[in-house]
Amino acid sequence: MSTTILGIDIGSTKICAIIAEKNSNGDIKILGAGVAKSQGLKKGIITNIELASNSIKNALTDAKRVAGTKYENVIVSISGAYTKSVQSTGVVNVPTHDIGIKEINRAMKMADHNANIPSEYEKLHILPYNFKVDGQESIEDPLGMNGSRLEVQVHIVTVQKSSLSNLEKAVKLAGVKIDNIVLAGYASAIAVANEDERELGVVVIDIGGATCNMIIHAGNSVRYNDFLGVGSNNITNDLSTALHTPINAAEKMKINYGSLGSNSSELIELPIIGDDGSTHEVSLDIVSNVIYVRVEETLMILAKMLEDSGFKDQVGAGVVLTGGLTKIEGIRDLASVIFDNLPSRVAKPREMDGLFETLRDPSYSSAIGLVLYGGGYFTPYEIDSNKNLRYKNETLEFPTHNQAQFDKTNDIDDILEEGIEIVKQGDKILSTKDKLANIADINDKNDKNGFFANLWNRLTQLF
Repeated sequence: MSTTILGIDIGSTKICAIIAEKNSNGDIKILGAGVAKSQGLKKGIITNIELASNSIKNALTDAKRVAGTKYENVIVSISGAYTKSVQSTGVVNVPTHDIGIKEINRAMKMADHNANIPSEYEKLHILPYNFKVDGQESIEDPLGMNGSRLEVQVHIVTVQKSSLSNLEKAVKLAGVKIDNIVLAGYASAIAVANEDERELGVVVIDIGGATCNMIIHAGNSVRYNDFLGVGSNNITNDLSTALHTPINAAEKMKINYGSLGSNSSELIELPIIGDDGSTHEVSLDIVSNVIYVRVEETLMILAKMLEDSGFKDQVGAGVVLTGGLTKIEGIRDLASVIFDNLPSRVAKPREMDGLFETLRDPSYSSAIGLVLYGGGYFTPYEIDSNKNLRYKNETLEFPTHNQAQFDKTNDIDDILEEGIEIVKQGDKILSTKDKLANIADINDKNDKNGFFANLWNRLTQLF
């Protein structure tokens, strides 16, 4: 059975919506994509809900037009600007001595319960990085093991409740119901870091238009995340100021001549800011120097963040750079020097079926990571933004977010709030059709004129 996934990357300079399909073999194929200029956002923070919503809607409209299909699972990114992280530990007894999914879930929920989270923050990801069985450390995967005591250490990513609410409002105004929210840097890491790098330990840094998101994987688990409010837009502003030219001209200059090692004395003509029709000549060597200073400063701050994290000695695979700013020539060599000769590479999103040429650009890493997350490419275990345990080889059936159902969403929610809980069958979340069938069974066992009879009648009218 295939699942259609919609990923919406809400960046500071662009909104990217990608629709992909995951088939029964677990392979993911890109069906369509849409991009719109970001409005109502500044350095990863929503500053105008209506403008942000319009940008999301424009990107989504283009993606649906190309894909020509409906989507079932909606994954949305959130900037690291909103987040803080904490560590926690959970311990549970295993009376049966057989560790299964339920026991792992219990241990992670206990770690969640023990975490000291500020009241104004909400948990986004609960990511385990170390399991212990009967005191034995560094258990890679406790599933199926024998033991009487299971302990887990987790990295918890939290997000401001107000910021999360603003994001949900902006997306909802665009006509989309969110299934999961994923940290943008985490999504980028999914798209660009390979299995060997994650196992050895790797730093993934996504340098976008106005932000930098850092993720550290160690032992195939997320151990650290951080954020810096600097990006390629700062280079544009520096060029505009230093060369006394309009922002648009500075942006074109960065795109066409951006380099860290140019010694060219070639002169190019630029308009003068505030003086219509007037131009002046600027050496490419000056342009290169302005760009170099900003990129060097940014990488030095990021290197200090890595040093302060305490995980520098655990990143044997080095540094993986992605995002729009990495297209500047020479950034890999400079990064290698600044990060104390750690192995460094510039990464594009991983290859997959249907990947458009434009989506192979490093600036689309987070968007590609979102659809991969929706397809099951996450850490071996985690509790997601909906407080559900996610794990490898899980079986999920997602509700279909087509337009007809959007028209009924509010009515359905109102009815379900009258007392019917989501019906689960094992670890499999039932589809809407299966839920209705369960309610029908309950209905047969109760008074036909009672609550469930009325509920069943109202639900069947909607569907």
